Amino acid sequence: MTSPAELRPGAAGVAVRLRTLVLLRWIAIAGQLSALVVASFMLELTLPLILCLGVVAVSVLVNFITMQALPGGHRPSEAMVRGYLAFDLVQLAALLALSGGLSNPFALLVVAPVTIAATALSDRSVTLLGALAIALVTCVAFVHLPLEMRDGTALRLSPVLEIGFWLAIVIGVVFLALYARRVSGEIRGMSDALAATQMALAREQKLTDLAGVVAAAAHELGTPLATIKLVSAEVLDELQDRPDLAHMAEDIALIRNQTDRCRDILQSMGRAGKEDLLLRQAPLETVLREAAEPHQSRGRLLDFDIAPAPGGEPRQPHVLRRPEVIHGLRNLIQNAVDFAQSHVWIEARWDAQNLTMRISDDGPGFSPAVLARI
Repeated sequence: MTSPAELRPGAAGVAVRLRTLVLLRWIAIAGQLSALVVASFMLELTLPLILCLGVVAVSVLVNFITMQALPGGHRPSEAMVRGYLAFDLVQLAALLALSGGLSNPFALLVVAPVTIAATALSDRSVTLLGALAIALVTCVAFVHLPLEMRDGTALRLSPVLEIGFWLAIVIGVVFLALYARRVSGEIRGMSDALAATQMALAREQKLTDLAGVVAAAAHELGTPLATIKLVSAEVLDELQDRPDLAHMAEDIALIRNQTDRCRDILQSMGRAGKEDLLLRQAPLETVLREAAEPHQSRGRLLDFDIAPAPGGEPRQPHVLRRPEVIHGLRNLIQNAVDFAQSHVWIEARWDAQNLTMRISDDGPGFSPAVLARI
């Protein structure tokens, strides 16, 4: 799984694919060609059409080279994206210089590469591209070919309007960069938090499942291990007075020691990971319902009666969600469901010192002979 840190600006690859940048440039190229056609043939403006088409052709060539050199799904480095957007700024500034400078209404598009950088790159890259955009706009304001109609009428802005347009573009670059940076930062922070939460929950679920398996294994293996230990101890006692069977006594002692080792391993595995659980405790009713959940659909009505004892606090106590506790409760509930006719009652009462639970059913119950043995 990709960690949140890998999606932040400044990582080895930025959170934008090369295919996206190439597509945005194709859209820009289509818009530039459309603007040149409309200006030349519909608005009857006199433009250095060959030079303008040459500038657009350079952008087309760079896009083709990029597509051939790298796959579309490639995540480029920050330096590559920065250079890519810087080229877009220079290419747009060249077109503006050939088509009236700030008198061209498309001068506002200078803010687009900086806004893209603000959503995907680091603060340093955004600052560099913003400074480049402002510098290019300033140069275009002083060095450009004037817009002229075919009848020779020059379309020039008054100095006041030209300064106003320059100031508007500069403010737009700064404002939109800051705005996009702030919004994208909040979105990225929420995405990182969601990804971290999902990874923590997945890890917690795996730990809980593992602990449950270990608890079940310890529960099921406890009886045979205890039997092996008891029998080996009895055999070892019988062999104490048999020197001729000393080698057998050593083997029996080894079996007993290994049985103790198995018990210790199961206990240590049951303890492992408990401190790492995201949800280490829960209200009493939540734990009881979690233990009963596998038996909810077995055709028996499970009736939960969770209430404080006389004098107890109304607030439910929180208990540890230990897998062995849940497994033990689940076994008791399973026994009740197995022998119930239609109804199982799960009751819990608590006060300041004690917590009492009772699981009962409407089944026949134990026979007197079994009760005597119990």
